[in-house]
Amino acid sequence: MIPLDGPFYDQLSVGQELPRQPSVTVDDGMAALYQAWVGERLPMTLDADLTEAVTGRSGRLVSPGLVMQLSIGQSTTISRRAIANLFYRDVRLVRPVFIGDSVATVVTVSGLADGSHKAGRARRGKVLVDIVTTAAGEPAVEYQRCPMLPQADDTAAPGHHDDLGEGGPLDLRAYADLVPASWDFSPLGAPTSWVIGETIEDPTRDVIDGATGMVRLTHNLAMIHRDAEKSPYPVRLVYGGHVVGLAQASLSRVLPGMATVVGWHGCDHTGPAFEGDLLSFRHTLQDVAAAGNGRAFAIRVAGFAHRGPDDPGGESSTDGTPILDWTVVAIAP
Repeated sequence: MIPLDGPFYDQLSVGQELPRQPSVTVDDGMAALYQAWVGERLPMTLDADLTEAVTGRSGRLVSPGLVMQLSIGQSTTISRRAIANLFYRDVRLVRPVFIGDSVATVVTVSGLADGSHKAGRARRGKVLVDIVTTAAGEPAVEYQRCPMLPQADDTAAPGHHDDLGEGGPLDLRAYADLVPASWDFSPLGAPTSWVIGETIEDPTRDVIDGATGMVRLTHNLAMIHRDAEKSPYPVRLVYGGHVVGLAQASLSRVLPGMATVVGWHGCDHTGPAFEGDLLSFRHTLQDVAAAGNGRAFAIRVAGFAHRGPDDPGGESSTDGTPILDWTVVAIAP
């Protein structure tokens, strides 16, 4: 049985399925709260009539950002004790989620690797997990994540040395195939002109607020996001998905008519984020491919925190402190 304050690294084994959190029915209230915290401009998450014109079915689309926050939150049965989350890999949103759908998540350990031991530091290890989230009983999101966890027994190394793998090259076609062929993107407006290799800096910076509300809404159990005494910093560490939510909101301003997101090729949190941080984002187009009746855009998003000398993360450079390196696949006309 997983203890209430765990699991710890040395309590896990490959193939182990973690206890499941309750499933969640996404309703209008949940969508409104999420919108209040990130303020994205995704037309199909805002307008039911437009959603029906594009998809042919009634009801609004749930923001793919909210879907991911719920999936990650439900997956934190593995990372209640997380020291850090090292990466997300090969995120595929295989089915769109609509208001009224219920989402549930299964988390399975697929690899374990002892961390390097240093004198004076408690032992720790990396845990690779496979995550499958369903919506209305059908697979909706599939990906891997890798939290680093402490040990319950610090006297010896468990001796796990699994190869946790590396992300492969971006195959945009594989993501483009996730777009429903029946969707009609013409109601979203004219095609966007964006040249591969061009970087667009969003002039609108935004602040992180409501961090504990986001954590509670998405059933995120990680202690470092709730309790400053569990954080390696003087204050609570903001959940990385909150930063990604603001990054997606920024992208929705940069990419007019953006319909949805179908994948994250990679997501690395390159620095900590704290409540009150002022964030900015730069978006670089990596590749474009046909996707159903629209197009798939592979975009590398860099996020920066702008802080003063008295802020928890210390004073930023003129350009800000890098905190996010996210490659996302968005769909638009």
